[in-house]
Amino acid sequence: MLMNSNEYLNIVESIKQNIRTAQYRATVSVNRELLVLYHSIGEAINEHKTWGNIFVENLAADIKISFPDTTGYSVRNLKYMAKFAAAYPNDENDEFVQQPVAQIPWGHNVVLLDKVADKVERLWYAEQSRKNGWSRNVLVHQIESDLYQRQALAEKVSNFELRLPSPQSEL
Repeated sequence: MLMNSNEYLNIVESIKQNIRTAQYRATVSVNRELLVLYHSIGEAINEHKTWGNIFVENLAADIKISFPDTTGYSVRNLKYMAKFAAAYPNDENDEFVQQPVAQIPWGHNVVLLDKVADKVERLWYAEQSRKNGWSRNVLVHQIESDLYQRQALAEKVSNFELRLPSPQSEL
């Protein structure tokens, strides 16, 4: 009889919600740490870019030897890490982990680096992606449909409030 009571069912639901919340927080924390690592690796690559592509190729090979079961450290991905670190320098005033790009998955950041040249626009898409929980495909669609141009820039140039009297401004 206890197992079918509302009190029991409410407790079970509450515990399940706590588990989901903890899992989500753990995922976000792991993602943030991974991005901080990628940023750090990218900074190291950029500091030694005078060594050329051979450095990146050797680094990828050495990482593969030391961590044979770990993925994500290919030459291509290491070059993205360098591009990532160059795009978002970690200066003293703007802690990297506070930026929206540190709060979205790596795949989203790769898309942003490939498809959006302007840093302000990239950060806007990163923030929208974080805030709205966009998948990578949705992010690509929003970029390709110029959402930034339609929303962010349109808000900056709108003069409706200045030109229309208050009763008509809603129209």
